[in-house]
Amino acid sequence: MLTDTNNLAIIDLGGQYCHLIARRLRDIGVDSHIYGPDVPTEVLSQHRGVILSGGPQSVYNQGAPSIDEGVLHLGVPVLGICYGHQLLAKMLGGEVAHREGEYGFAALEVRTSDTLFRDTPRAQQVWMSHSDAVIALPRGATSIAGTDRCRNAAFADFKRRLFGVQFHPEVVHTEYGKNILRNFARGVCRIRGRSTPSGRIPILIEQIRAAAQRRSIFFLVSGGVDSTVAFVLCARALPKERILGLYVDTGLMRQGETEELRANLGSLGLGDRLRVKEASALFAERLRGVTGPEEKRHIIGRLFVEIQSDAMREYGIDQQHWLLGQGTIYPDTIESGGANGRAAIIKTHHNRCEEIQELMRQGRVIEPLAEFYKDEVRSVGKALGLPPRLTNRWPFPGPGLAIRCICSRSSGKAQPLSSEAARTVEVAKYEGALLPIQSVGVQGDARTYRMVVALRNRSKRLDYRTLQSLSTSLCNVHLETNRVVVLISSRPGVRLEQARICQRTIEAERVELLRQADFIVRSSMEKAGLTEKVWQFPVVLAPISFQGGETIILRPVNSEDGMTANFARLPVRFLRQIGDRIRRMSKVDAVFLDVTNKPPATIEWE
Repeated sequence: MLTDTNNLAIIDLGGQYCHLIARRLRDIGVDSHIYGPDVPTEVLSQHRGVILSGGPQSVYNQGAPSIDEGVLHLGVPVLGICYGHQLLAKMLGGEVAHREGEYGFAALEVRTSDTLFRDTPRAQQVWMSHSDAVIALPRGATSIAGTDRCRNAAFADFKRRLFGVQFHPEVVHTEYGKNILRNFARGVCRIRGRSTPSGRIPILIEQIRAAAQRRSIFFLVSGGVDSTVAFVLCARALPKERILGLYVDTGLMRQGETEELRANLGSLGLGDRLRVKEASALFAERLRGVTGPEEKRHIIGRLFVEIQSDAMREYGIDQQHWLLGQGTIYPDTIESGGANGRAAIIKTHHNRCEEIQELMRQGRVIEPLAEFYKDEVRSVGKALGLPPRLTNRWPFPGPGLAIRCICSRSSGKAQPLSSEAARTVEVAKYEGALLPIQSVGVQGDARTYRMVVALRNRSKRLDYRTLQSLSTSLCNVHLETNRVVVLISSRPGVRLEQARICQRTIEAERVELLRQADFIVRSSMEKAGLTEKVWQFPVVLAPISFQGGETIILRPVNSEDGMTANFARLPVRFLRQIGDRIRRMSKVDAVFLDVTNKPPATIEWE
């Protein structure tokens, strides 16, 4: 018998966006609880409905996550999302099969505009990330929406109140995703809405005090939004003498980063609670000869822990009476494999290396913002009274320029596109080649490490609509690819087929070249008043040579929470001006613009 609770159960099947479902429900005033796939059905019966999350596996994989069939007989509504949609269909007797991938934007045609799609248009944009699809519906189910690549993009068994959607309604790029979740939670499950709680800061401060008890907090501060907001929260929660911040100058920071951090914390009255450790030589030594992106991240994470431990001894801090504070936010956790290890590892964030995980198991880490997303952190920062120049600044990864300085032990040359991909490019009046370099992506909720397609338009036009279409098509069709870039500036005579990958590691000269290119981008954006037009703007140095130099790649993106993103559409003339300035730098052969959304690409290249 269903008790009179007023919330939903979410079953985590390993999806990158599982926690994001709970966040979106929170946005519409609906509470939820997240469980593992082995949750007993009697626990689920205490909720008004069940949502099955996405996941990186195929329903036919050995050991793929599943749920108790009793869930389907509880009499409560069930909504399956992506992998959950496929699992639900299979358990009900439908058929799932591997199909051509579909990643990023898709045009959805709604066939039945009630229940899930009530008060939404017949044609709408959704966000896909899958390579399997439901090709035969279960008995009693009806297809209620589809796309060109996925006929059964949504189905419903109205009698039993069972629903599945192949796309992700929880991401902001699904145009009416919040409406769909609201229709399920309030319309189908009859959950009473509540007003979203205001005033998160008093709750966070009480949580910090409860976690710290009599202990003090030694905080690792990077100068970014997350760590600064978390540091200020801790400073509000505890007496000043019980908090100390450590900033490690790795030699991998942006130009002026250290000075800016000192000024920001000084303006907040926390300048005397900050210590700065110079460690650039140590980071350079440990990273010498390292090329793999995951290896870089692990080394940097371990170094932060080592330096923190050494600093605590130097400052006479008793580790038994101090907690290590970090500005970790939820996307860091989920991309590193999730708190419970069910999600795929996309990339291991430095604040989730094994040494940090061990400290967490010992109860020696405090992370006030670990359940939050970037936009929520910005809101908390504003409520704390932090200046807009801090809360609105672009995110910058903890490992710094190390993961934007791409390295390689191998050599190779550009390859022609497959015949199908080449036809797609030629129809759009571009030329293309497969660059001999790989980047990290996220496709079907799993990590990919695939090659990059380079495009060039001989007329020097950049039509963003065409590039969006090309990027989506190429990553869906060209299975070796998860990213697309387009040439915006180059030395005279450069041709795509000339591209060669060079053997490169992290060297001081390369880091400085990247730092200068990054400064050109940031200063140009500030001067043009365009800084707030993008959410983040990574600048990448790639060991791709055309005429003896290397390649710079610009990666402006827009996002709300970092879980999904689309490439930013900046004025073309302005972009070319930036590209030309960078290309005139010594040892730069070409400048490209990354025109890939997330998914299939991640925001960072590594």
